[in-house]
Amino acid sequence: MSPSTHYLEANVKTTTNTPIALVLGITGSLGAELARKLHARGWKVRALHRDPARVRHVNRDVEWHQGDAMERADVVAAAQGATLIVHGVNPPGYRNWGGLVLPMIDNTIAATRSSGARIVLPGTVYNFGPSAFPILREDSPQEPHTKKGAIRVELERRLRAASENGVRVLIVRAGDFFGPGMTANSWFNAGLLKPNRPVTGVQYPGAKGIGHQWAYLPDVAETMVRLLELGERLPAFALYHMEGHWDDDGSKMVEAIGRASGKPDLKADRLPWWALRLAAPFNETLRELMEMRYLWQKPIRMDNARLVQTLGAEPHTPLDSAVRTTLASMGCL
Repeated sequence: MSPSTHYLEANVKTTTNTPIALVLGITGSLGAELARKLHARGWKVRALHRDPARVRHVNRDVEWHQGDAMERADVVAAAQGATLIVHGVNPPGYRNWGGLVLPMIDNTIAATRSSGARIVLPGTVYNFGPSAFPILREDSPQEPHTKKGAIRVELERRLRAASENGVRVLIVRAGDFFGPGMTANSWFNAGLLKPNRPVTGVQYPGAKGIGHQWAYLPDVAETMVRLLELGERLPAFALYHMEGHWDDDGSKMVEAIGRASGKPDLKADRLPWWALRLAAPFNETLRELMEMRYLWQKPIRMDNARLVQTLGAEPHTPLDSAVRTTLASMGCL
């Protein structure tokens, strides 16, 4: 079977006037949520996967293409006719960032040059080091002190350079994700709680009294879609920060979990970082998580003034409702 072979579901409507979005990383949390919102807004959604037959049940409103985001020819072929490429693909378990992250963005950039599509990227706070804390703005200095941070800075540098040569880019940076359909890559699912278990307590990674920023997945996807609907009013390189849910002392998220689970006296234990450190030499994912510990040791908050000026308001689901939906999706209620 050739890499360009695709599987078109019978209920996908194909018209010449329907905008096409290629979602890379559609089996991930944000990719799946954004695909659903784009389809609901009238987009035709495509996805790339090495084995479409195994995952086509994930979303039957998708046109599945067989291929790999690490293979440029596959990405270019899948992007033909697309006006949007969602670059939501990440190495699973934080593994091999050095070998995967930059080649994949180069392939996406190459695909946009042949299709004319706009790239949408979910940004991270990894780009920043202590020199930019505690308030992060779109023009804050990107001086990371971690390997993953340096890779993300280079990734965005390549996108900015591409935008100066005809490629249109939208980056939306948000806090730690939580929401329905989250994968084990998230702190909420892998750190605070465990899926498919009743809520009996919370393991919190942050220090007491240190603020932390969270982002509800449906709000992030809705923000991206509303920005995309501005069309040509967006600059060639459009970058926005979301405020999301700011927990000013690390207690608000725990209290919301307690209310949602009917346990208002829910207690939070500190995540045993010492245990992660002992196991890290034998586990690549734990080594990468240890590198990100600094994001829990200082309050880091993004300023969304530019986003509010552009959209009028940031899409925002109340915290209790967002947490309740998340726990139900995780099988914790």
